[in-house]
Amino acid sequence: MRAPVDPEVLPHDPDFPAQRGPALAPARLQAAALRERFARTEDWQTEQDSDGRLFLPHRDVRPAAVLIGLLPQPEGLHVVFTVRSAHLNDHAGQISFPGGRVEVTDATHVAAALREAHEEVALAPAQIEVLGTLPPYLTVSGYAVTPVVGLIAADARLAADPLEVQETFSVPLAYLMDSANHQRRIVVTEPRPRGLYAIEYWGARRYLIWGATAAMLRNFYRFLRA
Repeated sequence: MRAPVDPEVLPHDPDFPAQRGPALAPARLQAAALRERFARTEDWQTEQDSDGRLFLPHRDVRPAAVLIGLLPQPEGLHVVFTVRSAHLNDHAGQISFPGGRVEVTDATHVAAALREAHEEVALAPAQIEVLGTLPPYLTVSGYAVTPVVGLIAADARLAADPLEVQETFSVPLAYLMDSANHQRRIVVTEPRPRGLYAIEYWGARRYLIWGATAAMLRNFYRFLRA
């Protein structure tokens, strides 16, 4: 049986500070700038594209999609997160983006992300302006997750489905795109050490965003920085 990873006790990577990078300028985090960035097609390099080895390597990788939803607030755009319900089979109690598996009825990964956001936090597809997608991220649980980035209508109201979502919260995009807030910790229980990203945020309480969700945010940072 796979031992659970507790990010709180993992050592910090001493090499990461030199690789962290600068904070992104506020002008690059405005809606118009984000639209312009997704319209450009130049090459860029992801920071990390997988969690490492698969927990069940014999099982087919399953497609999934999440919404990196950008919600307008007086101080700027915020990113919407959910805390997954404790009874779920995969990643119970963890912080994630709204999202889930791509179903056969979903025409595209974008459609899957919008459907899941509607089911989990009551965001209607018409309330989301899709800007584009980031490269898929392979999780240790065997999902190839496509992040879909979208601007949420200013008048949208989140309502969590208690069957799937324990809590919703949002974090300023500027905070998430300030690399001083990024951490990389080392998982030492694998056959060989690997990096695990984390971002600590104090809102209504302390939140630790880690694992695939933090890695996708780090990739988003790299994308916007390119």
